[in-house]
Amino acid sequence: MSEVLFEVTKDNLETGLRGYPVGYCTTSSVDPVKGLFYVGHPVSELDSWEPEQVIYLLNHGRVGTADEVAKFTEELRGRSKCVPELIKSIQQLPKNGHPMKLFSAALLLAGTFEGKNDYREDCLNLIAQVPEIAATVINHHAGWGATNPSKPELGYMENFTQMLKVPNGNKEELTRAFKLFNILHYDHGGGNLSAFVGKAVASGLEDLYGSISAAMCALAGPRHGKANQDCLTFVHGLVQELGEGADEAQVEQAIRDRLEKKELVFGFGHAVLRVEDPRATLLYQVADQYYPNHPLVKMARLLRSAGTKVLKENPKISDPYPNVDAISGILLTAAGFPYPDYYTVLFGLARVVGIGRQIVYEREEAREGKGTPIIRPKYFFKAKEELAG
Repeated sequence: MSEVLFEVTKDNLETGLRGYPVGYCTTSSVDPVKGLFYVGHPVSELDSWEPEQVIYLLNHGRVGTADEVAKFTEELRGRSKCVPELIKSIQQLPKNGHPMKLFSAALLLAGTFEGKNDYREDCLNLIAQVPEIAATVINHHAGWGATNPSKPELGYMENFTQMLKVPNGNKEELTRAFKLFNILHYDHGGGNLSAFVGKAVASGLEDLYGSISAAMCALAGPRHGKANQDCLTFVHGLVQELGEGADEAQVEQAIRDRLEKKELVFGFGHAVLRVEDPRATLLYQVADQYYPNHPLVKMARLLRSAGTKVLKENPKISDPYPNVDAISGILLTAAGFPYPDYYTVLFGLARVVGIGRQIVYEREEAREGKGTPIIRPKYFFKAKEELAG
């Protein structure tokens, strides 16, 4: 490897560290053309895997044998039960505000009741417990009542589905959608905001629960995890504006009108990718297979084509293609979970897996076991008057 990995210039300042190399990620990588990989495996090819298989892959860095995955699954099940005091504490949190506030607070509470002050142990425990934590947050915030008793023997996401008290929900359809959403959102490289924040907080030797809570605060923003919620709102608005019988020409004109007014068009573009997000491609296929006539799915299909066409006309846009947020919330809605306020919580439920394992690497394994030093980037002083000039 070359001694010089990156030359810092003035142009690199105040750019969010974009593209600046700072370390290694052992769980996943994002190729601008090929998309997301989990330990070298294209995530778009893991849709038939069980969540436990993928979690094993991310935690062990290799595909597990049937026996290894079975033992790992049993280990997660043995760690999955939250203490009653934690559940009671979550149910006492205020219901006002976005549910990601509750989810972040619930993770801090989990650390007080469940924390072992051991990154490896806490990582596995939290991965096992987070379905019950997330289900309790959603049920409490939505006013759906006490969470159904955990039944980990059903399976990782099967158990999550049955713990939720979704009104009139079809368990089979919900499980299928939740499972796919879960697998596709476990990890996304080492430099996305939530992963970086979680690792930065852990670099100060905060425990895993506090570090993950901070990561979820980062995930909660509209530029990151909340984008799926905002995109669904955008698509809903187009259906109401144009009607369920809209055609591609109408959708194209609506997009042009929005851009003319300097309004945002949600669901397109990515910081790394330069093609349609392969996760989105897979979700489009599933939506078309099971819900081809759902109004939101039909509108998403039109947007996929018309939006890309219009955005390609702008040479300043490096990625005019749909990202995963363009369709993920729509699939959840079509499957019987039309509650966008909780989509970022579902995102967080998944991302705990990848961020947790990345924290374990940086605290326990990096630099031959010494761990990474505390995050401390350099900032140059510049007087405000100079900046204004």
